[in-house]
Amino acid sequence: MSELISAIVPCFNEEESLPLFYAEIVRVAGEMKSTYGAEFEFLFIDDGSKDGTLAILRDMHKRDERVRYISFSRNFGKEAAMIAGLEGSKGDYCVILDADLQHPPALIPQMYEYVAKGEYDCAATRRISRKGEDRLMSFFARSFYKIINRVSDTEIVDGAQDFRFMTRQMVDAIIALPEYNRFSKGIFSWVGFNTKYIEVENVERVAGTTTWSFRKLFLYSLEGIIGYSTAPLAISSWLGVLFCLVAFVMIVVTVIKTLVFGEPVKGYPTTICVLCLVGGLQLLCMGITAQYISKMYLEVKGRPKYIKKETEADGR
Repeated sequence: MSELISAIVPCFNEEESLPLFYAEIVRVAGEMKSTYGAEFEFLFIDDGSKDGTLAILRDMHKRDERVRYISFSRNFGKEAAMIAGLEGSKGDYCVILDADLQHPPALIPQMYEYVAKGEYDCAATRRISRKGEDRLMSFFARSFYKIINRVSDTEIVDGAQDFRFMTRQMVDAIIALPEYNRFSKGIFSWVGFNTKYIEVENVERVAGTTTWSFRKLFLYSLEGIIGYSTAPLAISSWLGVLFCLVAFVMIVVTVIKTLVFGEPVKGYPTTICVLCLVGGLQLLCMGITAQYISKMYLEVKGRPKYIKKETEADGR
């Protein structure tokens, strides 16, 4: 019996990219069938697109029964799209890749070989350059990986992408994690399994424009730090100890200067500055704690990670 590979493709406003992507993935699937005897299913996740993405997916399904799709009721984000694809997949292997061809389908045969031999459970790509990316965003991306690997016990490889080819065992382990606030780069590492990283150059989108902004990437990085480290919570404790020591030293100095040297207590402007500094640090620590509480709040609500509006089974 031939092995089935599920190609999971999150889509958000990808009407320009989809025809180009489909032609390429079909070509690769044909090569893999003739070389390895592998079959494919193409599972597209429409993440609440506002353009003609869903209409294209409907038409593709009518022309090719291997094409399946899940359309969300609204935009839930790429993390929700990826887990929906994994949960809806039927393959012995799953590969996640973007519809804009920044994740070249031509790499799938190489990834398959690494995993099919049994030495690795996962093959993933890792960017070794950020050519074409904004310098400021590149700087903060590199800084993020340095920070999170210092404060977290889960190693997250610098430049690792979501383009991953995985065994069903690894996919089932990922699906078993129930959290609502998902950071897949951390999840992929946390579940373990042997991963082979393939170094690649940065590839530009084949069409359309990215929806990732600096603000979205910054919030996404905070999601990773909060989700995989409790180190920020220790900041308030360390700052508290530090300022207690500073305050004790200042009290001793003030008492000695007043009692021994007879100097009056001065420094009204300095006192105001210190109060503002301490107040700001207190608010910072409260804000960090509030971030963790907000994540707990969303988790305990038990809301679904996504809501399906339509699938290929609806026959529209």
